[in-house]
Amino acid sequence: MQLGWLIVIIICSFLEAITINLVSIWFIVSALVALIVSIFTDSFVIQMAVFVLLGTILLFTTRRPLQKMVSNYKDKTNIDRILDMNGIVTEKITKNRSGVVKIDGKYWTAVADTEIEVDSIVKVLEINSVKLKVEKVED
Repeated sequence: MQLGWLIVIIICSFLEAITINLVSIWFIVSALVALIVSIFTDSFVIQMAVFVLLGTILLFTTRRPLQKMVSNYKDKTNIDRILDMNGIVTEKITKNRSGVVKIDGKYWTAVADTEIEVDSIVKVLEINSVKLKVEKVED
C-alpha cells in the first residue's frame, strides 16, 4: 500500500503545482502521514481515515491564514523602483494637460495637480498605468 500513497503524493503534488490554489498541498501532507501509518498497520480503513481526516482538518484550519499571508506579499516590478525618484520636466505639465519627465534616463508621460515648468525637478508619487503622478520638489 506504500506505493499507492506515493502515487497519491505525486498526483497531489502535480495538481498543486499546476493550480497553486493551496488545496491539494494539505492532502500531500496527509498522504505522507498515511504512508507512515501504512508502515505500522495494514488496515486500509485506518490509513484512509488518517488521510481524509488530517487533510480536511489541515485544509480548514490553515488554508485561510496562509492565503492571507501569501496575498499580502507584493512583488515589486521594475517600474516600482522609480517611485520616490526625482526627475526633470522636459515638457511643461499643466493641471489639464500631461507633460513629459525624464527619470533614470527614460521619458515618461506625467501629470500633476499644479502647473510645473520645464527644467523643474519633480518627485514621482504614484504610477497610474503608463502615466506618472508627480509633484514639484521645492528647492
